Amino acid sequence: MKPALDTPFRVRAILFDMDGTLIDTRGPVERSWRRWAARHGLDPDAILAVCHGVRSIETVRRFAPAGSDIDEEVRLVEECYISDTEGVRAVPGALELLQSLPRHRWAVVTSAPQGMARQRIAQAGLPLPDLLIGADNVTHGKPHPEGYRTAAEKLGFDPRETVVFEDAPAGLEAGNAAGARVIGLTTTLPAHELGENLCLPDLTALRVRVDEDGLEIVAVGG
Repeated sequence: MKPALDTPFRVRAILFDMDGTLIDTRGPVERSWRRWAARHGLDPDAILAVCHGVRSIETVRRFAPAGSDIDEEVRLVEECYISDTEGVRAVPGALELLQSLPRHRWAVVTSAPQGMARQRIAQAGLPLPDLLIGADNVTHGKPHPEGYRTAAEKLGFDPRETVVFEDAPAGLEAGNAAGARVIGLTTTLPAHELGENLCLPDLTALRVRVDEDGLEIVAVGG
């Protein structure tokens, strides 16, 4: 049985994934990878089964035909993704939650490059974070914990003092490996595909109480 958010808990900061956690980008993600798969005669469903939450370069390396120019293939996928804005919107509760948080107590850790991530956040009408760790800021992408560890340290906190919000297995694994508390959102995948992590439907299912010592995470109605 999965854990539930029955008891409020305290953290010093919140670390958010972007795609699927703060922003609904399922349409652009799926369409960009389907177009790339068609270009190479690949099975798009096999790609979509593993692409969520990881850097484009990892997926391209895994599926690109032998002899491909990996950097060029990544560029094509990401260009298609960022130019597709149909259906892009903030995940329910994201705007209200971000606006309620002190800016030094949250960050975004994404598998998208910095420039692309900032453009997508603006497209969704969300506030840009003071700290954003993108694909081009780490040596190892998710599920490696480097991104979340780096974000916590740059905010001035131990990763164990933070909570990570994620929607994909690779990101949940990264958060757990970093030592953070982890909450999965079922905005992209069903709960049974998110392991044994605490899961919520979206960001409207919780409230955050802010005080001078940090943040208290509380279930709605709690």
